[in-house]
Amino acid sequence: MTVAFNRKSEKQVRRHLRKNMPQAEAALWSRLRRKGVEGFKFRRKYSVENFVLDFYCPGLKLAIEVDGDSHFAVGAQERDLTRQEAIESYGIKVLRFTNTDVFENLDGVMERILEHARPPLSPLLVKEGK
Repeated sequence: MTVAFNRKSEKQVRRHLRKNMPQAEAALWSRLRRKGVEGFKFRRKYSVENFVLDFYCPGLKLAIEVDGDSHFAVGAQERDLTRQEAIESYGIKVLRFTNTDVFENLDGVMERILEHARPPLSPLLVKEGK
């Protein structure tokens, strides 16, 4: 069986990326760390196959990607789509935010993440005739 998560071959890359996080990722990490989302633990720079996720919550099977300017370069969207499809093939949901989203609306970003952490509400029971 092939190991797909946090391969040893990616360890140095993950360590380097953790030490050199962009400001937007650091800002979001300050809110995600220490079980900051409904008690769920997030990991930063977690790898799936040869792709390193910005943040990953195993309990929710939720990946969070913060996209900087390089994600808007020619060809980047195709690479991101290929990457996302590979990650989603493991049943992992991917949420994407831009640096601008994080800097200008961190509370909104957190609310969107919280939507995935909270169980869905049951539909209200409606009495007949009302």
